[in-house]
Amino acid sequence: MRHQSLAACPARDGPADWFTGRVTIAPVVDAPDPARLRAACVTFAPGARTHWHTHPLGQAIHVLSGRGLAQAEGGPVIPLAPGDTVWFAPHERHWHGAAPHEGMVHLAMQEAEGGVSVTWGDPVTDADYTA
Repeated sequence: MRHQSLAACPARDGPADWFTGRVTIAPVVDAPDPARLRAACVTFAPGARTHWHTHPLGQAIHVLSGRGLAQAEGGPVIPLAPGDTVWFAPHERHWHGAAPHEGMVHLAMQEAEGGVSVTWGDPVTDADYTA
């Protein structure tokens, strides 16, 4: 058994090369090999969002509070509310974040493959965000 306090994993600001707007990431679990589980509690200020990105083994996000938006490439922008869970398939290009006028907190869960759990892409344009 391995026990870790969240105090040992302090929240940090989301890097500008991964996010647009103010985002805070609080790690929940980064399981050691051979396990692959990665999870974080992510807080988005109103209008904040991820850049386009993919996950080699997919990703689930579960909305804990607030309102948000998500989109898989080529699909519609969908609204998110507390209790909603979204699954993004492996290598599915997507983004997610807060609604324009309300923040959002979600739990992001994904697995790593070869130590990689996410590949970041370009920022989401305002046109994509407001579509």
